[in-house]
Amino acid sequence: MTNKAPDNVVRALSSLPAGTMTGAYEARRYVATKSVFNGGKSLKLVAEELGGGDYISLNLYLLDAGARLYPCEMSAAKVTSFVLGFQPEPSAA
Repeated sequence: MTNKAPDNVVRALSSLPAGTMTGAYEARRYVATKSVFNGGKSLKLVAEELGGGDYISLNLYLLDAGARLYPCEMSAAKVTSFVLGFQPEPSAA
C-alpha cells in the first residue's frame, strides 16, 4: 500500500484555511482544525461532529515522490469522503 493521495483530495485539503473552523458534511455540523507544518509540506486535519460521535483525523505529506495520505485509525475512504464533502462555514469578519 503506497498511501498515494488523489489529486482532488490534495487540492480540497490545501484549499481549507489553516486553523479552526466549523462546517458541514452530510448534513451534520463539525468543528475542524487544520494544522500546517514543515513549511506547508505536511498538513493535519482533525474534525469532530458537533452533537454527535463522528471523528476524522488524517495527515497529508507533500513529498517529492508525491502526496501521501495517512488516515489515523480509520479508512482512507472515510477521510477522503470527508475532505471532498466538507463545506466550511464563512468566517465571521
